[in-house]
Amino acid sequence: MTVNKQAWSIEEADRVYGVSGWGGGYFKVGNNGNIHIAADPTNPNVSIDFQAVVNEIVEEGIQFPVVVRFHDILRAQVININETFAKVIGEAGYQGQYRGVYPIKVNQMREVVEEIVDAGAPYHYGLEAGSKSELLAVLALNTNAESLTILNGYKDEEFIRLALLGRKLGRKVVVVIEKYSELLLLVKLSKELGIEPIIGLRSKMTAKGKGKWQGSSGDRAKFGLTIPEIINAARYLEAEGMSNTLQLLHFHIGSQLPDIRSIKNAVNESARIYTELHKMGFELKYVDVGGGLGIDYDGSKSSNDSSVNYSLHEYVADVVYGMKEVCDLEGIPHPSLVTESGRAITAHHSCVVTEVVGEIKADGAQLDTEALDGEHILLKNMRELRDYLTPDLNLQEVFNDASQWKEQAVEAFKLRVVSLEELGKIETLYWQIMRRLQSMYTQIDFVPEELQDLDFTLSSQYLCNFSVFQSAADTWAIDQLLPVVPLSGMHEAPDSFCSIVDITCDSDGKLDQFVVDRNIENVLPIRKIPAGEKYYLGLFLTGAYQDVMGDMHNLFGRLNEVHIFSYDDDPKDFYIEEVVKGSSVENVLNVMQYHPSAMALDVKRMIDKEVAGGTIPPREGVRWTDFYEQCLAGYTYLKT
Repeated sequence: MTVNKQAWSIEEADRVYGVSGWGGGYFKVGNNGNIHIAADPTNPNVSIDFQAVVNEIVEEGIQFPVVVRFHDILRAQVININETFAKVIGEAGYQGQYRGVYPIKVNQMREVVEEIVDAGAPYHYGLEAGSKSELLAVLALNTNAESLTILNGYKDEEFIRLALLGRKLGRKVVVVIEKYSELLLLVKLSKELGIEPIIGLRSKMTAKGKGKWQGSSGDRAKFGLTIPEIINAARYLEAEGMSNTLQLLHFHIGSQLPDIRSIKNAVNESARIYTELHKMGFELKYVDVGGGLGIDYDGSKSSNDSSVNYSLHEYVADVVYGMKEVCDLEGIPHPSLVTESGRAITAHHSCVVTEVVGEIKADGAQLDTEALDGEHILLKNMRELRDYLTPDLNLQEVFNDASQWKEQAVEAFKLRVVSLEELGKIETLYWQIMRRLQSMYTQIDFVPEELQDLDFTLSSQYLCNFSVFQSAADTWAIDQLLPVVPLSGMHEAPDSFCSIVDITCDSDGKLDQFVVDRNIENVLPIRKIPAGEKYYLGLFLTGAYQDVMGDMHNLFGRLNEVHIFSYDDDPKDFYIEEVVKGSSVENVLNVMQYHPSAMALDVKRMIDKEVAGGTIPPREGVRWTDFYEQCLAGYTYLKT
């Protein structure tokens, strides 16, 4: 991988880092080389400089790492999907309505859900829950009588009673049946309580999605009813005099669907099931096409797992026109359409900002390699190879010789033939040779494969103050790609390469997959950080799942959060609306059943014992006690 320093420009920076590709129209590289945010699409005059946000966070004394939420982006995404459906429905002459829901499992943070509910209120945009805890939250938040509350997941009696409570409160709560036994329990309880439910049936689709979640459909799918079970369920409701309660057909073929053809096939199949049920006398009102609306994590606009080969408008058009075509062909009324597009709603609004706190280099330490009498021949050979290295030599041969001598030196050291200091000098010379080879191969047309790997071998590892397991769990668990970009300084051409390592004591705590010029590379082009300069990186598109899936690895806990709203009358075009404190050490220890107050007393007793014994002076003992208690109350991440 090479970077054209001579032709470097803002446009070149955008191409290399792919910001306009994955930014969804919200992020770009500004003329000053900093990331800029167009958080409010309705007001093109508002442009937020991310470095200004970082500066204000520093001024407010908020410790890094932080989650930065742009609430205007969240609102804009809700409005965008609803307006797009309304536009396409109007253009198509579609007779049904759009009644989307947000699945809160994607991001259950109260501030996020409240913002979505508020932005979606004019469109009767609802919520989806998949557990009792989520249902309890949804019942409290989704108070719009016209919006849907969709209940997915496996259900017990308590879950169903809560759903019926929602019906008692006048809400459009739809219980989606995932397995046949749930239907029997629902009918029994609804008759006991005298509350009429709204029932949906989830179909196991034969149409399959693509990408990481393609197992969500097909015969081995975890959820849903087979065609015989759907027919039996409908007939059971008919026999119980409850045909009218069957109002929704639901399917889901996977999250982050990269290929539009999967959506087309699934909509066609669901439309056929819907029309056949209608012909059997079951006048369903809704078809829920589930989640799957993807986002372009790598900016390639392709069918790669981390991308999508379609736009929002194309997705909506395929859902609307696909359903309309089958219904018109069969002479069946158009159903209202439901989607559960959580990722597309939330991903862009949130990012993690972390500070680079250190640099790890393979060739970081250097020894004096001047010649000494009696030195080993391997050391002498390596020095001569470095001293006489020119571009005219066969670079592949130089690489081979240096690599072989280094390996031989290690073996010789094990056999006590080479001393530790001689081995250190040989390693120093080896890395000097590799650096020269790296600079030389950028000037030649054909680069041998082994030399191409030098960018990675010689790249720095930037130590960043965050935890991959907490803030980017999917990158570790399922190799999900998330864009990583410097927040400033992109007007200067990068002059080095790096990968990212976190502060956890786990070798998996790293990021080594990056979007570079619409390709996936294992190093990120970056400028060298001048000594003493604060340098911040942004980990973007973290608003979906990453906020809520982080674990307690190393007891780091949740990050500080900063909530940003755009404001045209402010000189910086934004203000910090709220700061939500992250986990303290006390918080995470309590979760793991420790008792910080008792721990503090235990340590104080030990210190008092040393004070009494004369090992620690009294004033110093007080300072150590206070220090321990301050650490318990403090932030779990590094103070920088």
